[in-house]
Amino acid sequence: MKVAAIQMRCSGDPFDDRALAAALVAAAADDGAELIVLPELFASLARSQTMRERAEPLHGPTLAWAGRLAAEHCTAILAGSFVEVEGAHLFNTSCLVDATGALRAAYRKIHLFDVEVDGAVSRESDTFSAGDSVVVAPYGDGAPSVGMTICYDLRFGGLFDALGRAGASIITVPSAFTASTGRDHWELLVRARAVEQQAVVIGAAQWGTSPDGIERHGHAMVVDGWGRILGEAEAEGDAVVVVEIDLAAQDEIRRRLPALQHRRPGAYSD
Repeated sequence: MKVAAIQMRCSGDPFDDRALAAALVAAAADDGAELIVLPELFASLARSQTMRERAEPLHGPTLAWAGRLAAEHCTAILAGSFVEVEGAHLFNTSCLVDATGALRAAYRKIHLFDVEVDGAVSRESDTFSAGDSVVVAPYGDGAPSVGMTICYDLRFGGLFDALGRAGASIITVPSAFTASTGRDHWELLVRARAVEQQAVVIGAAQWGTSPDGIERHGHAMVVDGWGRILGEAEAEGDAVVVVEIDLAAQDEIRRRLPALQHRRPGAYSD
């Protein structure tokens, strides 16, 4: 089967950003992709106050847009993420829709990016509340199970271990990785998580200077369960990374090197 990781740069105008995302999805679908992953906050990334103003319910414009697009192209779409509002809380939420446009799963980002790197301070928790649920779901009837994460989650191996134990064959990482951290850690972490879980990892990405003034790393990529980079975008430029993945070969890796069966979390967990 074919999967795709999308790379794009937000303009700050959600209508223009959705139009660009739709064009990139169409290109991936035309190339035969059955599962297409968009970046984190692909039509929402902006300064904090603007993102708060753009918040929408789960069953709102972004999910409706993704459902229509998926049905139009008969392909599953991981709608990167958007700003979801529920009551008094905002969440950084990713949605998986199948090829009929139906919602299969929604995931709220668990780990919030509160850091200071190279003098730049980011406090995602000033805007978002953290999710608290591990999400694994098939992208269609009889399809492989997809484990869902968002960007900063990539640094937390325990989450990926939980996804692996829940049966994920594919793990999605829609991201807006900063250039300052991505240059040293993005590829390293994507490949490590793929090897650890013997799963395909699809990392969609934002690139360039985003509307919040932060430089993004780009380098959308797909990595197989042996840690091999099957396809990768450059640091700059909108891109569609479409690759063939072999889940039967992945199962063979798991059979011959059964590390997932050898886990002993009880020996070292708190």
